[in-house]
Amino acid sequence: MEQFLLIFVGGGLGSICRHLVSKFVSQSFEGYYPFGTLTVNLIGCFLIGVLIGVIEKYSIHQNWRFLFVTGFCGGFTTFSTFSYENWIFMRNLQYKALFSYVFASLVGGFWATFFGFWLVRK
Repeated sequence: MEQFLLIFVGGGLGSICRHLVSKFVSQSFEGYYPFGTLTVNLIGCFLIGVLIGVIEKYSIHQNWRFLFVTGFCGGFTTFSTFSYENWIFMRNLQYKALFSYVFASLVGGFWATFFGFWLVRK
């Protein structure tokens, strides 16, 4: 039961942070390109790399993983929104935006996770 509570609390905090970061970034750019979602996903990928690296490096209790990795990062990242925004690009025949967004999210996310993990392990 404790694990579910930790995931619940972390997920709620992650969702609130996702909303605030995405709103701030989106308001900073004109036009329709999902910079808010992209920013949140890249930060989330970096955070999950750092958090898993720290948890493994220091043998931290698994409850912290439930709170921060499963809960916070799970609530913070927005893959379902990513999918929806790509569908909009496809529907509007905006293939350049579609492919650049997919590429930046996937490759950028991979490298942000790798860098976060590497930063803790060095």
